Amino acid sequence: MSMKNKMNVTDMNVKGKRVIVRVDFNVPLDAEGNITDDKRIKGALPTIQYIIENGGKLILVSHLGRPKEGFEAKFSMKPAAEHLSKLLGKEVLLAADVIGEDAKAKAAALKEGEILMLENVRFHKEETKNDPAFAKELASMADIYINDAFGTAHRAHASTAGLADYLPSACGFLIKKELDFMGKALDNPERPFVAILGGAKVSDKISVIENLIDKVDTLIIGGGMAYTFFKAKGYGVGTSLCELDKVDLANSLLQKAKEKNVNLLLPVDNVVGKEFDANTEAKTVPSDSIPEGWMGLDIGEETIKLFSDAIKGAKTVVWNGPMGVFEMERFAIGTKKVAEALANSEAITIVGGGDSAAAVEQLGFADKITHISTGGGASLEFLEGKELPGIAVLNDKK
Repeated sequence: MSMKNKMNVTDMNVKGKRVIVRVDFNVPLDAEGNITDDKRIKGALPTIQYIIENGGKLILVSHLGRPKEGFEAKFSMKPAAEHLSKLLGKEVLLAADVIGEDAKAKAAALKEGEILMLENVRFHKEETKNDPAFAKELASMADIYINDAFGTAHRAHASTAGLADYLPSACGFLIKKELDFMGKALDNPERPFVAILGGAKVSDKISVIENLIDKVDTLIIGGGMAYTFFKAKGYGVGTSLCELDKVDLANSLLQKAKEKNVNLLLPVDNVVGKEFDANTEAKTVPSDSIPEGWMGLDIGEETIKLFSDAIKGAKTVVWNGPMGVFEMERFAIGTKKVAEALANSEAITIVGGGDSAAAVEQLGFADKITHISTGGGASLEFLEGKELPGIAVLNDKK
């Protein structure tokens, strides 16, 4: 099974059909149950609007949070259904259950252009086990299955993969966009192709580095994981985050980059502090001179210039992971400057979920980035070259 050349919602005749769409409405809620960020709901609107405008009878299914088992009011899809109704300016029905009598009756009664939201699919433990009987019950309410939840596409659950065993299936516009941008960047990028990887641990990004080292022209490594590479180069790292059991691996990756003529850039200077604290005493030092008792917390000014210049010359840029301790304002400068370099770049720029996406959003650069991935874990696995089960199972174009 491949993830390329999948059917999408426009390849399906949805008129008069009941279409079950897996969306990712796992949105953050405040203590009162209000949605604090509706990006994921807005992301699904193109698929939702296409189906209702073309006479489909729409059934939405999603999870929210991690309920233990059975119905829990705080994990209800009610706020999501109400918010969607506001965004669309039309009624969104909410079922009292997922595969129970209420859901089935409401699904059967749907008219063309109407929308039903099922309750939180994770109220059933069978969902995460991809239980075939549960998937079959879910499928029995519909004629067509569309997956538009990229954020959960790396999970083989009943609503993300199991449904495709029982219904004709395709991807929605959100997943299609992810496949178009990330897929092209990895398979056939406009060059020079630059990848920027940050974050705390090398161990989290090993597979990404190994996959990208075969594809990129320049690989930039920042964030906490750079210190493991410094150690591999024989530098002292003070009390910086360093995975001693990964030093040999870092060394072999440095060698591999050399053999493949990949320009691997590490920070040349670092902002170091006495302790992991926003108010710690801090100074900038060269990468090969981190003093004992000090820890790296961000990239320094020379590094910002080095990384920004590499981005400036690129035609395709993929970025995943912060350059420093992004949660602390003082040590977020490197991450912000990299975000700025991407925003000012003429290249195709792709930001993979998580902290990098948050940085771009917070700084107001989102509209200057070609594509911001909606899935943290899913975009990471995509960059690792792994097959995502929620996409692999969908029907291929004829």
